Amino acid sequence: MKALKNEDERADFRFWGGDLMQKVGGTMVKHYKDLAFMGFAEVIMNLRTILNNINYCKKDLLDYAPDALILVDYPGFNMRIAEFAKKNNIAVHYYISPQIWAWKENRIKKIKRDVDHMYVILPFEKDFYEKKHNFPVHFVGHPLLDAIADRKVIDIKQFAEENGLNDKPIIALLPGSRKQEISKMLSVMLKMAPGFPDHQFVIAGAPGQDVSFYKKFIEDDNVALVDNKTYDLLSLATAALVTSGTATLETALFKVPEVVCYKGNELSYQIGKRLVNVKYISLVNLILDKEVVTELIQNDMNETKLEDELFKILDFKSREAIFKSYYELEQALGGKGASEKTAKLIIKYT
Repeated sequence: MKALKNEDERADFRFWGGDLMQKVGGTMVKHYKDLAFMGFAEVIMNLRTILNNINYCKKDLLDYAPDALILVDYPGFNMRIAEFAKKNNIAVHYYISPQIWAWKENRIKKIKRDVDHMYVILPFEKDFYEKKHNFPVHFVGHPLLDAIADRKVIDIKQFAEENGLNDKPIIALLPGSRKQEISKMLSVMLKMAPGFPDHQFVIAGAPGQDVSFYKKFIEDDNVALVDNKTYDLLSLATAALVTSGTATLETALFKVPEVVCYKGNELSYQIGKRLVNVKYISLVNLILDKEVVTELIQNDMNETKLEDELFKILDFKSREAIFKSYYELEQALGGKGASEKTAKLIIKYT
C-alpha cells in the first residue's frame, strides 16, 4: 500500500488475494486460489509452484516499493514474506494472527522480529502476546460480526420453496468443506435423521463441492441439501451439528445451539493431539474458556453420543443456558467494525 497524502485520498494498493479486493480498486497480482495448498502431500507435490510464488512475490514487493505491507492470515506463505519485507525496510502489518497459541508457538520469535503491528481478532490473543510474550498487539474484534450483522433478512417461505424444504424445524448439518472430512462427518450426522422425525435435516453444501457429491449420502426423505447458502440456513435453524472450524463460531453468532464434531484419520489425530496445545477445539469454548458447546472428538463422535447430545440441545432448559453464553461470546468479541478499525490503525502507523 502506498501512503496517503491526506484522509480524502483512496489508497493505491496491489494485492495477492480474492475478487473482493479488486472490486474496491486494488490491482490483483495473483488470485489466492493459485496460492492455497492444504495438506502435507499437497504441499510436497506443489513445492516448486509455492517457491516460485514466494520469489515472484518478493520481486513484486521490490518493484512496487510499498509504504506498508498488509498480511492476512496464511502464515506458511506470509511469514516468509514478512521476513523479506522487514529486511528491505517495508513496514509489516499482520491482520488475523497465525494461531501460534495452538501450535508452533516458536513462531513468536519471527513475529517479534519481522512484524511491526499485529491485529488480533480473538480476545485471548491479546493476553497471549502481551502477557506471555511481551509483544504489544491491537485487538480489533472479529470480522464475522460484521459479515453476519450486515446480512439482509431472508424470506422464510421463499427460501423453503426454492430449496425444497418443508415447515418442520431445521437441524442444520455443517460437515466441513473438504471431501475427506465431509465423508467422515456426514455419514454419522445423517444417522440422526430417523430418530428425529419432527425435524428436517438440511446439509449446508460448501462452495466448490458438487451437489452430486452430497446426494450419494442422502438416503432418508427427511434430509435436504442447500448449496452454498450456509448463512441463510443458519439464520433459520433450530439446532446444528457442526464440524470443528470457523463454522462453530459462525453457528454460535447466529444463536443456534450446536454439537461440535471432529473425526479424522487416527494417525493424524494422534500426531495432532501431541502438537496442538489447546483445552478445546471449538472457538466458542476457547474464547469463553469454558464448555458452552459439547465437543465430540474422534471415538466420541459416534451415533449414540451424537444422538444424546442432539436431544440435549433441543431441550428448552439446555437451550436457555446456551443462548446466555452466546450473548457473552458476542460481547467478548468486541463489537462490529474489525476491518475498519484495522484499516484506520494501519493508516495511522504508516
